[in-house]
Amino acid sequence: MSWGRREVTALSGDWAPRPPGAGDEGLAAEQERWRAETEAEVARRPERQARFETPSGLEVARLYTPLNLGTAGYLSALGFPGEYPFTRGVQRTMYRGRLWTMRQYAGFGTAEETNRRFKFLLEQGQTGLSVAFDLPTQLGYDSDHPLAEGEVGRVGVAVDSLEDMERLFSDIPLDKVSTSMTINAPAAVLLCMYQAVAEKQGVKPASLNGTVQNDILKEYTARGAYIFPPHPSMRLVTDTLAYCARTLPNWNSISISGYHIREAGATAVQEIAFTLANAIAYVEAARSAGLGVDEIGPRLSFFFNSHTNFLEEVAKFRAARRLWARIMKERFGAKNPRSMALRFHTQTAGCTLTAQGPLNNVVRVALQALAAVLGGTQSLHTNSFDEALALPSETAVTVALRTQQIIGYESGVADTVDPLAGSYCIESLTDRLEAEAERYIERIDSLGGAISAIEKGFIQAEIGQSAYTHQVEVEKGTRSVVGVNLFPEPSQAPAELLRVDPRVGELQAQRLKGLRQRRSSSQVESALDEVEAAARGRDNLLPPILEAVRRYATLGEICGRLRRVFGEYRPPSGL
Repeated sequence: MSWGRREVTALSGDWAPRPPGAGDEGLAAEQERWRAETEAEVARRPERQARFETPSGLEVARLYTPLNLGTAGYLSALGFPGEYPFTRGVQRTMYRGRLWTMRQYAGFGTAEETNRRFKFLLEQGQTGLSVAFDLPTQLGYDSDHPLAEGEVGRVGVAVDSLEDMERLFSDIPLDKVSTSMTINAPAAVLLCMYQAVAEKQGVKPASLNGTVQNDILKEYTARGAYIFPPHPSMRLVTDTLAYCARTLPNWNSISISGYHIREAGATAVQEIAFTLANAIAYVEAARSAGLGVDEIGPRLSFFFNSHTNFLEEVAKFRAARRLWARIMKERFGAKNPRSMALRFHTQTAGCTLTAQGPLNNVVRVALQALAAVLGGTQSLHTNSFDEALALPSETAVTVALRTQQIIGYESGVADTVDPLAGSYCIESLTDRLEAEAERYIERIDSLGGAISAIEKGFIQAEIGQSAYTHQVEVEKGTRSVVGVNLFPEPSQAPAELLRVDPRVGELQAQRLKGLRQRRSSSQVESALDEVEAAARGRDNLLPPILEAVRRYATLGEICGRLRRVFGEYRPPSGL
């Protein structure tokens, strides 16, 4: 690897204490005395289990002291908030200046239904919007496509055309809110729809703030909502990066997601490593497309999961920040500190929610949210307690939002920057997570990078093995899940559950039929021809996509033309 490694002695398995430093004289001897006496006591009165470890398999020591810390000095390992290596946060005053963006993920049924939920959440104090799209939209199909039957509006809102996007943001001023859109394979199309809605509101592109996920690599490894093969998909990503850098300067053109990797079964170490490996691939692709690292670096953003193992999660966020800062500075030669600052959104862990004892999920989410805040997140979504059973009800989503607000306004943890810094345990775990993640990245580099590792099935296999190991541990009872295998409870659905109207697919099909009758067919066909021509050439795809969107070409029609040129991805057998 061309970028340097910080010396870390506290690695998993065979780590050894560092040599005593100034002021540590006698500490090693005293610690050994304490250990021997404690071991004798444990022999008489055993601990709860023979070995304690994090979900990533990192052993948790009985006691942490200064001897557990790495050899790097304070400035190189921690530094100050808002400065390299950003371990302690990407802003100087963090939440003393402004709390994180409270951004509840929402989307279901029709655009009108989701618009009402958006307005409800804004009235309850939410400070940013986050859009969930239904599965046909994520896969680039219109709601009247045969493959969309039964899925329209189910796991998100159905958006087929600019008309739907106009309904989705009706009476919501786009220059006053920040919007995140969880969309990947057709991200360029949905971003153009959002820009076109803003134009109709009289909002200039430079005034738009938000994020489009646009992270296709994790779809191949963890989620499966891909359309095109990896290489044309990467072109769409880099075209979006370039377009945003020049047209939407305040827009985050990609949100590189570890969330879905973790939901698929990855450990915290793998979440860091695979997310940053994907990020390396995006930066390399952008450079190959002629974009400078400091041209795109400041607008790169990330998306992480937060699980219930509190200490590991806090350390994970700090380790990811420090590792990314080193990668950008030492591997890519970034000069702008903003290019090195890992900014991220966090969502609490959906895969940890249980149908048994759903109110227990309130506690899980509170712990996960607190870990994200103490880890320095820039925005946060808290899952609702009923999400193991259905999309969130208004009652459940309000409790989830109030969880964030109580942490922010009542707990006091936002009153100082990085309050857990200096904890021997947190700093040791941060060192170990960083070192283990770096080892994974070196392995991925040896395979030719993230795309090659995906094509060879390496990342998928690693995630699959971790997921299998976790499930076996739960079924054997060696990993406790309260209400499931420890203090079991029956599954009990709350009285209020959200139910999506099954007729939403029929309504969307009727709307599409009416749209196609009203619009100019010749103008739409001409615009689609331009999209296809651009796909066959090298021009940036977003300007012709934007023009097609303005003429009310549908998502399915635009993606259909791209399919004609790029083809569709089929995973290798055995994956």
